[in-house]
Order: sequence, then C-alpha cells, then structure tokens
Amino acid sequence: MPSRDFAILCHNIGDLLVVLGGVLLSVIVVPLIFREYSMIPGLLIPASASVLLGFCLKYLFKTDDVLETRHTMVIAALGWLIVPLFYAIPFVILARMPFVDAYFESMSGWTGTGLTMIAHPSELTHTLQFLRSFMQWLGGVGVIVLMISIITRPGTCMYALYHAEGRDEKTTPRIIDTIRIIWRIYLALTVIAIGLLWVVGMPIWDAINCAMTGIGTGGFTVTDGSIGEYHSMAIEIALIPIMLIGAIPFLVHYKVITRRMSSYLGDIQCRAILVMVLIGSIALLLENMVSMKNENLMVCLVDSIFQFVSAITCTGFKTADIHRWTPTAHIILIIAMIAGGTAGSTSGGIKTMRVIMMVKGVGWWLKKIALPKEAVIPFRIGKRTLTEDHKNAELEEVSLLLNLWIVFLLVGVVVLLRVVPAGFNLDDVILEVASAQSNAGLSTGITTASLPAAGKIVLIFNMWIGRLEIIPAVFLLRTLLVREIT
Repeated sequence: MPSRDFAILCHNIGDLLVVLGGVLLSVIVVPLIFREYSMIPGLLIPASASVLLGFCLKYLFKTDDVLETRHTMVIAALGWLIVPLFYAIPFVILARMPFVDAYFESMSGWTGTGLTMIAHPSELTHTLQFLRSFMQWLGGVGVIVLMISIITRPGTCMYALYHAEGRDEKTTPRIIDTIRIIWRIYLALTVIAIGLLWVVGMPIWDAINCAMTGIGTGGFTVTDGSIGEYHSMAIEIALIPIMLIGAIPFLVHYKVITRRMSSYLGDIQCRAILVMVLIGSIALLLENMVSMKNENLMVCLVDSIFQFVSAITCTGFKTADIHRWTPTAHIILIIAMIAGGTAGSTSGGIKTMRVIMMVKGVGWWLKKIALPKEAVIPFRIGKRTLTEDHKNAELEEVSLLLNLWIVFLLVGVVVLLRVVPAGFNLDDVILEVASAQSNAGLSTGITTASLPAAGKIVLIFNMWIGRLEIIPAVFLLRTLLVREIT
C-alpha cells in the first residue's frame, strides 16, 4: 500500500479511536451512580488505550490529503473491526469472558445484532448491562457517523465517510447538519420509548436499556429470557411500534416532525414495510395456529406479530422459543430478516428499498417480454421515473449485492453445519447465519458460549459484513490480498 494511502488511513483511524475512547470514558458515570467502583478500571484501561493510540496515529501520520472513496471504504471496514476490539476488553476484565466470546459480544453490540455469549444478562453489573445497550444504541447510527458528528472535516470528506457506512439520506445540504439532526431525532425517539415502556409496566432501568436497544434495533436486554421474561402483553405490544420506528428512515421522521404525519404513508419504503409486516404476520400466525393447536389464540397472535416485526426490523427481541417453531415458520422469519428494514434507518438486512427494486425489476422484465419490442416501458419507483441508465445501474447494484449476500450466507451455513451441536436442523443453522448477517439477533439456541470457536468466528464475520452491507468489507479483503489500494 503506498505510504500516502497508509498515512490517510492511520490518521482517520486515529480520529475514530480518540472519539470512541472518549465515549467509553463517559460510561464511567454508570459505576459512579451505582457505586460499582470496581468496574471503573475495566473501563478506564481500554478507553485510555484507545485515546492514546488514536492520538499517536493522528500525530505520527499527519496529512492534509483529501479522502477518496477507496479510503473511506477501507476506513469503514477497519473501523468496524477495531472498535469492537477495544470494547471487548471490559468484558474480558470485568466479566472474565474468553477473548473470542468478549469480541463476539462487542461485535454483536456495535453491529446491532443481539446474538449473545452471555447466558444470564440479569446477573451482570449495571455497568456491563448499560455498556451492552449503549453499544447497540451508538452502533445503530454508526461508528463513522459518530466520529464525523464530533470531528469537523471538509464537507466532501464527511459525506464520503457517511456514505461508506451505507447511508445516503440528507435532510439538509450540509452533511454535518444532517448528522446533528439525526442525533436529535434519535435521542428524542429514545426518550419517548423509555417513557412508553415505563408507563406499560417495565422497571425504569429495564426501560432505559430496552428503549436504547429497541430504537437502535439491537435486541440486547437485561433479562435472561429477552422480552418474554416480563410475561406482559402490554410491554410486547408497546415494543412493536418502537421496533418499527427504529426501522423507519430518519429522513421520514424529520419530514413528519417538520411537515405532516402523512409523510409516513407517503414514503414508499414505509408503505412497503407495513405491507410486508401485514402479510408476514398473517402467514406466521396461520402457520403457528396449525402447528401449535394447544396454544392460546391471543398469545399465538401477539407472538407471531411480535416475532415477525422483530425479524423484519432486525431487532431480535424474543417472546417465544422459536427453536420449537416449524421449518416453515423459520423460513418466514429468515425471509423477513434478509429483507430487513428501510435504508437510512438503524435496521439491517438488504433493506426494503432493494426489495422494492427487485420486485419492480421483475415486473418490468415481465412486461418487456409480453409487450412488443418497440413498446416503451417506464420504470417507476414511487413518484420517480428512472432513466434507462439509472435503472440499469440500480438493478445491477441490487443484483450484485444480493449475489454476494447469498454467497457469504452459504459460506457461513457450511462452516456452522460442521461445528453445530446435535439437535439442530438445517433450517436452524440457516436462520442463525441469516440472523447474524442481517444483524437481527434471533436465535434458535445455537449461539452460546459452548459453540466451538470456528462457529463464533464465522458468525462474527457474518455480523461484520452484514453491518457494512458487504461492499466495504469485500473491498478491504481485496486490498489486503493484493496489498494495495487500486
């Protein structure tokens, strides 16, 4: 790799480490409040190391060179590997977890996945409970977005970094203003969610943590049995809109705040995800009604709707033992997780807009076959009519991403099949890998501390590439293989 490129990467990674180290230092407030003073060194050590290393990189590799797309993709990909490394240290020191398990927990937290190596979250200290939730809350917006919301850069550089994390939405011409608006909306929605959960009966500490991971579509909880531990239909019903709100674009929330409520139904992605929730919930309900004949109808209804919303928003909250569900029910959940939430939100998956593009593309192709060759067939997405070149570029990008998504999914399935304990079927394994790569967090029980290291590593890899929407991860892997940025 040329020295100029290396200096650019090191300088920007240094910025990232300084910001994330400072954020970790802020968590020390929690052990001070709860008098868990023994927790402070476990936070102070990695936070100080992150800040110190960050400043070293910044000043050893000073550069005024402008970031290019190739740099931003590598920075994003490396950032999502390095940041969980430092945030894994508190789990090693304070929870005495093996490093692989701690790194898994940290990666799951930052990517908003929710798969966990911790069997009993309720036994953790308040400090570690909050750290898990805080990672998911921050990770919902993105580590790069967090960095550029604090560090001022030229506008073109900031937008390049912003775009590298899979974001394109802009509420204002200046990207820094857009990011600040996103943070204000995110914080306001979190506060509202905390209030709603507290009103319906959730203890205030639980409400704070669940609101952070619900709006961040992460899925960590402070209970051992996820949301099912509360045995409260009111809490489950309250969490459904919270998860959906987290899966709706920030741009749409902004339009609702500044203009009118009808912006939710006016957005093509919002309409699409609501239709998918309606159809998917009905399908899952019918399947569960047939397979669980002795189940209470109301419980079956709420569980089916809740788990489908949890899957399609890629939140990962659980109210039922989905391992007991049929392969057909698993397939429904897998499809929901792969589709995911909307672009410009905190959720994962391939995103609703790409699903819309695929459906529209198939419809356009069928019309082209049926109609005469000279017929002009417009390609419309919502109120927009795409030009031929624009349409081809969009469909090519969607096809490429979907193909890569399937390839990495199959790689994960093959590896996990080799190491998964007895008692799990193929559909269980596919669901687990799809859950990791979609950053969803639903589990059939495969993901535990007893899973062999190879299984943990492949799921970490799937979580990483899923959060980056594959392309930056592939670019980094290519860069490392050919030893240069081209």
